[in-house]
Amino acid sequence: MSQPCSITTCKRASRAVCDCCQCYLCLQHLNEHNALLISELNPLADEINSLSDRFKTLNKQNIFEKYCEILQQWRLDCYQKIDHLFEQKCQELDELASVKITKQQNEISQIRTKLAKLINDQKTTPRDIDLLTSSIRYLEGQMNNIEQTCFQITIRPLIIDDRSITFKEKKEQQFDPAIGYPIHKTLEYTPGSWFPLASNGTHLLFHHSPNLTFVNRELNIIKQVHWPYAIILNMCWSSTLNEFIIMTEDTIYLVNDKKFVIENLLTNPKQNWLACACSDLYLFVSTNQWGSSIVQYSLSITIDLDKQWRAPKSCTNDECIESMVYNNETLALMIRNRSEQSIRIELKFPQTFDRIWSLRLDVVQDLSQVFRCCSLIYDEWLVMNSQTRQLLHIKKFGILKTNITYRHAPHHASLFGENFLVIATDAGLNFHKLILDT
Repeated sequence: MSQPCSITTCKRASRAVCDCCQCYLCLQHLNEHNALLISELNPLADEINSLSDRFKTLNKQNIFEKYCEILQQWRLDCYQKIDHLFEQKCQELDELASVKITKQQNEISQIRTKLAKLINDQKTTPRDIDLLTSSIRYLEGQMNNIEQTCFQITIRPLIIDDRSITFKEKKEQQFDPAIGYPIHKTLEYTPGSWFPLASNGTHLLFHHSPNLTFVNRELNIIKQVHWPYAIILNMCWSSTLNEFIIMTEDTIYLVNDKKFVIENLLTNPKQNWLACACSDLYLFVSTNQWGSSIVQYSLSITIDLDKQWRAPKSCTNDECIESMVYNNETLALMIRNRSEQSIRIELKFPQTFDRIWSLRLDVVQDLSQVFRCCSLIYDEWLVMNSQTRQLLHIKKFGILKTNITYRHAPHHASLFGENFLVIATDAGLNFHKLILDT
């Protein structure tokens, strides 16, 4: 006896069993089921066609250009090292020759002085003449030796083989959802410390009241410099200036991590600032107001105003840009909307300020809390919500990947080299070792 059709509203008897779902279906519903499965192929065909079109427009030159630049820089560095060694050895050779020649010149000068004295006094002896003659013959021999000087130069061959440069695709670093435990290392704050931090890969800079503090790759404090100025609102690293940039409400300072000195770069008492970020060529600064503007300064020997992005290009008149980060030729903005009481993160092209993507974050609002973000590798982002102690991990194309509850209220974060993610909390700095996808 045949089974009834599995569709509850159908009274017909089944004619077949579907292999994929093991349902008993009548002829009509079997056809409909098959048509439904076939229809799901069309979106897949569209996706593969889209991928095919992307490959047709793929520019291999643009993708690998930055790696060719790394190789080019290696070649230039090698040339500079060879030139430097060549100049150093030429100088050493010249110094060897100068020592020999100077010594002989001094001896000639002494004999000439002695001979002039004898001639002037009109008084000499056969012994004096024999000594002078012997000295002159000795110097003559020394001169012959100098003219025929022969150095034995030992030069080791410069070994450059295929192992000098290797290529290995970097494994993707994953942000561990259980990042609250364990913590690799913690540096506690002193009372009165401010949360911003910045890294250049070699040193991490943060405020450890009353000092600016530098940490090396071994996570050891190597230097502290007294900070006598106003509240630090933000920090970033400028590869062009080769210095850290620290921003207060109306002043921008430069901090050198080799000389450990602080210099005043720019002061604007007429305008309050809130956030800053650096590209290779520019410094971006957001104004602390509704309808925030972003001021763009060119970085070279001097800092010069280049352009200013105003509302509505930067944001609407009812919005404030309270954090921004530059990464891989894009600028991420944390934007607060006053009327909607909402927060969103936007990614823009800094050259035109055109929007790449925008993501509204479903978070509890508190006007006293500032939302910050930091860049992760592979063009991903991390947003700090200190009010709810949450970390929001955002994927490359503006998709929320995960929402993590953190053990302390997170305020700032920064990648430190390739190994650590540093999170500034109420309690101190937490260093988390990044996990490699194996």
